[in-house]
Amino acid sequence: MQNQPIKYGFVAPALIFLILFNIFPLFYNIYLSFTDAELSGGLIEFIGTRNFGIVFDDPHYASALRTTGMFVVLAVSIELLLGFTLALSIHLPFRGKTVVLTFLLIPMMLSPAVMGLYWNFILNGHYGVLNQIIALFAWPQPQWLTDPDLKLISILMIDIWMWTPFMMLISLAGLNAVPKHLYEAAAIDRASTWTTFRRITLPLCSPLLFLAVLFRTTDALKQFDLVMSITGPNDHATQTLSALLYQTMFRSYKTGLGSAYGLVILVIIIALSSMFIRYMTAAPQKQGRTS
Repeated sequence: MQNQPIKYGFVAPALIFLILFNIFPLFYNIYLSFTDAELSGGLIEFIGTRNFGIVFDDPHYASALRTTGMFVVLAVSIELLLGFTLALSIHLPFRGKTVVLTFLLIPMMLSPAVMGLYWNFILNGHYGVLNQIIALFAWPQPQWLTDPDLKLISILMIDIWMWTPFMMLISLAGLNAVPKHLYEAAAIDRASTWTTFRRITLPLCSPLLFLAVLFRTTDALKQFDLVMSITGPNDHATQTLSALLYQTMFRSYKTGLGSAYGLVILVIIIALSSMFIRYMTAAPQKQGRTS
């Protein structure tokens, strides 16, 4: 019992930090979402759920939600497919594997905002490197940053380039965790490559793959850096929920309405995360019953 004050003394700084920088801002954001607070100041009045009515009646919100959903589905799906394919290609030992793996992981380590500016120069329709390469083949030169049909594709390409290595790294960890004796048993039974992949590799890697999908989905839902650096927050062709939140709060100075947008985004992320976590928890139990 004498050690109780010492225990609380060690835990107290972490709890205080958590309350100050996580819990308090969350509850303060919830409070602001029910008010007419503005960034320019003035009196704050409680207006109930009026901000949420504006959010769900706003056509820009529906457009941003549709853009964000499309971006998340395409980005995460392609990154998972490419990342897992790369992991399958390099998980066996070979000469120079460390060097190859290091180069593949570089995009993931760079700042998204800086890479957005960097790719801005590459994709520029007049002097961009990509269009200069396309011109060598006498092909039409797409306007990646000005064509409404190509803006979201451009951001999608950059995101895939940056975060496919993350999917590859998690997939590689899953492949390395598969017991070798299972493959040996499959070889003795003369199982085909497809059967081995379907019955051994994919089921045993699936928990880590779903974890990677969870991380990338929650991160892609908050996509902001690339949108800001490539097209800006007010371009309806690429305006995500986070960009709309920024536009509402820091351009229109509507803090209360922006807090409502932020709360809606938070609820979406929590709902999707809960679905993934429930599936990840149930999957091993289901595999145990079927085995």
